[in-house]
Amino acid sequence: MTHEAAPSGRTVGSLPPTRQWATVSGIPLKAYYGPDDLPEDATALAPPGEVPYVRGAHRLGYRSKPWRIFQLSGYGNPEDEAERIRYLLAKGGTGFIMEHDRMTADNLYDVDHPEVVARREDVGISGAVIMSANDCALALEGIDQGIHYAHAGGGVAQHAPFAMAAYWTVALRRGLRLDQLQGTGQADFFLTYIGCPPLHQIPPAAALKINCDIVEFCEQHVPRWVPISMAGYNGADSGLNAYQELAAVFACNIAHLDEVQRRGTVPLEKLAYALGGVSFRMAMDFFEDICKIRAARRMWHDILRNRYGITDERALRLRIHIVTAGSAMTYQEPINNIVRGTAMGLSAVLAGVQSMGISAYDEALSVPSEQAHQQSVRAQQILMHETNLTAVVDPLGGSYYVESLTSELEHRAYAFMDEIEQAGGFIASLESGFLHGHASDNQVRLEQMMDEGTRAIVGVNVHTSDHDPFAIDGFQGSIDAWEKGMERLARHRAERDHSRAMKALEQLDLTCRAGGNVMEAVMSAVGDDVTVGEVGEIFRTVYGSWKFPVNF
Repeated sequence: MTHEAAPSGRTVGSLPPTRQWATVSGIPLKAYYGPDDLPEDATALAPPGEVPYVRGAHRLGYRSKPWRIFQLSGYGNPEDEAERIRYLLAKGGTGFIMEHDRMTADNLYDVDHPEVVARREDVGISGAVIMSANDCALALEGIDQGIHYAHAGGGVAQHAPFAMAAYWTVALRRGLRLDQLQGTGQADFFLTYIGCPPLHQIPPAAALKINCDIVEFCEQHVPRWVPISMAGYNGADSGLNAYQELAAVFACNIAHLDEVQRRGTVPLEKLAYALGGVSFRMAMDFFEDICKIRAARRMWHDILRNRYGITDERALRLRIHIVTAGSAMTYQEPINNIVRGTAMGLSAVLAGVQSMGISAYDEALSVPSEQAHQQSVRAQQILMHETNLTAVVDPLGGSYYVESLTSELEHRAYAFMDEIEQAGGFIASLESGFLHGHASDNQVRLEQMMDEGTRAIVGVNVHTSDHDPFAIDGFQGSIDAWEKGMERLARHRAERDHSRAMKALEQLDLTCRAGGNVMEAVMSAVGDDVTVGEVGEIFRTVYGSWKFPVNF
């Protein structure tokens, strides 16, 4: 047997010589835990389905309702999106997440915008090009909006009004009522305000205002739709550690709660329920992320009850979607990512989440191939049907280690929330770069640990190999997304009622300037065939473009 070389001169198979026994977030770990380590609140744990829900949202857990298999999909042309959604649903997905082309959607550009034209070869690589309600109809061809739970896109705050308006407009044109539709928005603050800032993005305060408009609109017109869902996943994959992810998500939700409460337009209990669907990341620190989810449920309950006086148990029950960490997937020996994705999925099941997306094994190379997408679905199905994991709710509850770590993460999250508050609140912490600084510091620390060999990634800095017998090629989607997008855009502009579209744009501009409900105006505009780029022009003109805090 030959040994491969490893960083720091150690033999592969040995543990790092200077390993610090701690979670990825830096919480020190003991070699074992006992009764003395149990926090006081763990000695009288309520059963699952009872406040404060630390043990689970529902008494019977997955016996009564399995988690939703909810995979992200989309690339190339709208027809490609529709084909992949239909494929995932046929393989057993129990909902679908639409991914709009990042270049056009994140910036609110049409494909003829100079910034897009200059990088036309990148169009459609990470999402389908959807510029109008007509494009959205193509992306939903053969998909029954009346029965499927959907995420319509709009992960980025400024894109959310258009993405949801396009989806809802397609439903209306098909003869459905808005109150029939089930799904979720996102309108997240972490992806582009911390992780991947686009060139043009409205300031966070404007995004908060528009998000609250979305909440009001859904309360009135789309009551079965989760209006916004803060994605701690995006904050975590940008660098926030586990307790910072918790703190940032809840600080963001508090900002929304305070704003809508100030308006007095939505009853507080309904508002809390609307904001009680969130997304977190499951990564490779198995127990830390399980404990993070358990802590999240208790924190949401306590924040609503203690800060806002809410007692409605439906509102106090946090609903959690998770995505397994794309950043954990390696391009070296990518077939190993099947194990990583399954391990992270297992931790989500043990934590008792309501829905899950497992990142595909080719995540580091491309958007998923059909094979990789199917494997992500099959991993969830194997966990659901073959392991007996669904028999018992919160099987780790009462563990000395788990209860101790859950409590520690909660305490650290509250401390970090205090820091956010001292920085001026959630929006101010984005404007100043406070959150960016912490995310960046964590990223640097983890990279240094990899370089030093104190953090092992199999196939990357330990157990490496010169030859990968399981090498795979990245998925190559449509290469004509920009060209076909240009053709559709020209045809759309020529065939629409130009006068109606321009009047709708004028009304959108007036609404934005007057402080009216922007979601209402975008819904009307998209129904009159306004494009995403035209919405973007109004937003940029009225709200301006945010400058990323580079000096954090």
